Amino acid sequence: MTTSELSPFHLAIEVRDLPSSRAFYGELFGCEEGRSAKTWVDFNFFGHQLVCHVTDSYPGASIAPASNPVDGHDVPVPHFGIVLEMDVWQELAKRLRDANTAFVIEPYVRFEGQPGEQATMFLLDPSGNALEFKSFRNIASELFAT
Repeated sequence: MTTSELSPFHLAIEVRDLPSSRAFYGELFGCEEGRSAKTWVDFNFFGHQLVCHVTDSYPGASIAPASNPVDGHDVPVPHFGIVLEMDVWQELAKRLRDANTAFVIEPYVRFEGQPGEQATMFLLDPSGNALEFKSFRNIASELFAT
C-alpha cells in the first residue's frame, strides 16, 4: 500500500471534558466537528476520524507520561498525530507559536541529513493526550526510510 492509497484512520481517545476538546481540536486546529452526543464528539482530524470520549474513569494528568529518548529529546509515549505536507506543517507550527502553545518538543528538524529527516513538534491536548505533527520533504520516499 502506498501513501496515496491510505484509508482514513479512526482513533478514539479519552478526554477530561468536551468544551476544552472542542476548543483545542475545533478552534485551535480548525478540525470540523461531526456527530456528537453528551459524552463524545467526532472531529475531522486532517481527513481522519478522531473521537473524543468523556468517561467516568478518566485518569487525569496525575499519571506521569512515559517517554523514550529520540534525537536528544524525550518523546512522549503513547502519542498520535499526522504527517503533513511541509508547507502545511510550517503554517501549523507558526499558528501554534502565535497562539503561545506550550510544546513538549518545540518545532524542529529531526535526523537532519539522515534518511528519514523530518520536521516534528509535540504538544499535549487539554486532557494530556500527546500529539506529534511531522513532515518530510518527500513523504512517499522518506516516511518509512531506514
